[in-house]
Amino acid sequence: MHIGNSARLSYHYVTEKDVEFLWELDQDEAVMRYINGGKPSSREDIRHIFIPRVQAFSNPALGWGLWRVEVTESRDSIGWILVRPFGFFTHSPETDNIELGWRFKRSSWGQGFATEAAKTVKDSLYLTGIDKFSAIANPANKASIKVMKNLGMTFSHELEYKDNLFHENVVVYAT
Repeated sequence: MHIGNSARLSYHYVTEKDVEFLWELDQDEAVMRYINGGKPSSREDIRHIFIPRVQAFSNPALGWGLWRVEVTESRDSIGWILVRPFGFFTHSPETDNIELGWRFKRSSWGQGFATEAAKTVKDSLYLTGIDKFSAIANPANKASIKVMKNLGMTFSHELEYKDNLFHENVVVYAT
């Protein structure tokens, strides 16, 4: 699957060659605040936990995986958009319900990049026949919830999300 450029951004499929970008993004405690309490990821964790976890759900033909987001004008990589079946690592994944997620450098916050990127990816997936999307967030993560609302998602329910690496109460927004 190919995702075309949006007004300000371009999209590139993330592979194991993106370790340095992924590590750099995870070094800001503010970026990691609602993910793990603010703890930076190590390069080893990126290589041996994060990359294999992404590879487990990656399917380039379907667009599943991580999409690195780059500012077209400056060529700066500012974040990523996640695409995978909702609840992929749980006992009941939903292949007809695509989860969207995002992580962006703090320097890009407040400029509409996350919404623009997630909308572009969502619209590209919609053109392939996907019409059900969800996203999760820590209930205190107002910025991510705002992105969900900007994508036309509405509050669906609260959920105790639990897999082998993640256990947290989250809010679920869906279309």
